[in-house]
Amino acid sequence: MYILLTYDVNITSANGAKRLRKVAKLCEKYGLRVQNSVFELNIDMTQLTLLQNELKRVIDSTNDSIRIYHLGKNLDKHITVMGRKQLIENTDPFIL
Repeated sequence: MYILLTYDVNITSANGAKRLRKVAKLCEKYGLRVQNSVFELNIDMTQLTLLQNELKRVIDSTNDSIRIYHLGKNLDKHITVMGRKQLIENTDPFIL
């Protein structure tokens, strides 16, 4: 399933910058960064549950926010890209 994940980590609170880096690193493991705090993920339900559990352990729920939007199975029908488009889709195999 395709997921759009956004986050807002309060970097003025204690350890905020550290939490921000951890959230970004976790999201990079599962998907493609399309903007500073926005990721597109092509993952299954098990991976989503794992990611959510990892994020819950990192964020400060009183100061930080994570929003997850379920886009369905066909990303192309749900997204219009204007401007710069990513060159590498995370659904394609990448071999060096």
